[in-house]
Amino acid sequence: MARKTTDNRIVVLGLGRFGGSLALELMRQDWEVVGIDSDAAVVQSYADQLTHTAIANTTDEQALRQLGVHETAHAVVGIGTDLEAGILTTSLLADLGVPNIWAKAISRQHARILQRVGAHHVVLPEHEMGERVAHLVTGQILNFIEFEDDYALVKTLAPEEAYDRTLADAGLRAKYGVTVVSIKRPGEEFTYATADTTVYAGDILIVAGRTRAVETFANLA
Repeated sequence: MARKTTDNRIVVLGLGRFGGSLALELMRQDWEVVGIDSDAAVVQSYADQLTHTAIANTTDEQALRQLGVHETAHAVVGIGTDLEAGILTTSLLADLGVPNIWAKAISRQHARILQRVGAHHVVLPEHEMGERVAHLVTGQILNFIEFEDDYALVKTLAPEEAYDRTLADAGLRAKYGVTVVSIKRPGEEFTYATADTTVYAGDILIVAGRTRAVETFANLA
């Protein structure tokens, strides 16, 4: 018989700056959020803001079972400063059979260890934010999101060479290896871009492609 899980509930283990802010954002998105931390004062500060909160040692299997963590479909390990506790907690969640485990890492080595002990997804908030901000402050990129496999989305101003031309005529994909997926006129909202979309001065583009290609394209502005 398949194990019953609660699909609309997310357990956040560790309510520090990362875990706490994540838990609040999940609540804003109408998820049922269970916040767990070993610090009574921290738990109390979130008691009225989350669906449920509990004071518990996240490396204690019996404590997690009593809280029903083994029945949840999603868990986030937000423990970053105590590396051993974060690793043990992640390993325990894997042993409990939680199908979607996210874990915070503070270094790439830490991330590899978390993956080896059972994390399905690992995030490095400081590293990823550092990369993103570096793109924003050093070039013409207005926003930058990098995915796996060397693929990224950027928000950038349209280059002058595309002004008063349709995307088909401008040939940006063939020339730069990028795809314009959305466009925004000054004072208007973003809309989907097609081959017949005409680009004008001041337009903002959302462009997708290989990381180096979109970086090169953004610098044209």
